Amino acid sequence: MEEALEVFGLTPTEAKVYVTLLNLGPSTAGILARKAGIHRRSAYDVTDRLSQKGLVGYIIKNNKKYFEAVNPERLPELLQEKEHALRNILPSLKAKYGAAMEKQETLFFKGKNGLKTVFEDQLATKKEILIIGASSLAQIILSYYFHWFNKRREQQHIPVKLLYNERDRKRRSLRYAQIKYLPAQVQNLAAMNIYGDKVAIIHWSKERPFAIVINDKEIAKGYRSYFEFLWSNAKR
Repeated sequence: MEEALEVFGLTPTEAKVYVTLLNLGPSTAGILARKAGIHRRSAYDVTDRLSQKGLVGYIIKNNKKYFEAVNPERLPELLQEKEHALRNILPSLKAKYGAAMEKQETLFFKGKNGLKTVFEDQLATKKEILIIGASSLAQIILSYYFHWFNKRREQQHIPVKLLYNERDRKRRSLRYAQIKYLPAQVQNLAAMNIYGDKVAIIHWSKERPFAIVINDKEIAKGYRSYFEFLWSNAKR
């Protein structure tokens, strides 16, 4: 529960204090600190920050301050406020990103989250995706993610052409997709995804997956020509 609360912008200590107050009800700083396992001084600092976020209030009884958790329905409001703030600065952030991308021609991405970033970029480009060396490992390494990736790709009507190895032949059901197979002896541990002016070279490894994205119009054009040659000679 505490980890889930961090999504709303709470630190681990803030989340712990908030949940502790939900369990205890109105509590003094001393009791709160003891139950949450933090220093008494920290209890005041954390409740002050939670108060600023509108998640904790206090009442005075017999000259003592009792802290109390605010209704959790306040949490969705926090997300809405963050979303509103993000929307306000998003145009400036995108402008800076675009300027940086024009300067940066090659990017390196590591791990599963890095690969997700590469595929999100393919959706954002909204161009046909050509894949040489499509691998079933992709569905294993990013199993849950690919379900939603393909769903959004289909909703945006983004076509994809996939070249699998003959050894990887099996029934696949994808909309806006064409599939062909290269001879069994043509093997490559890395897949190449061509989209827009970019080429993503992806190493599908269970232990250390990574991707290299090259942003260059001429290089993408050359790989696209290479793909079309392979496509015309591949089998359905």
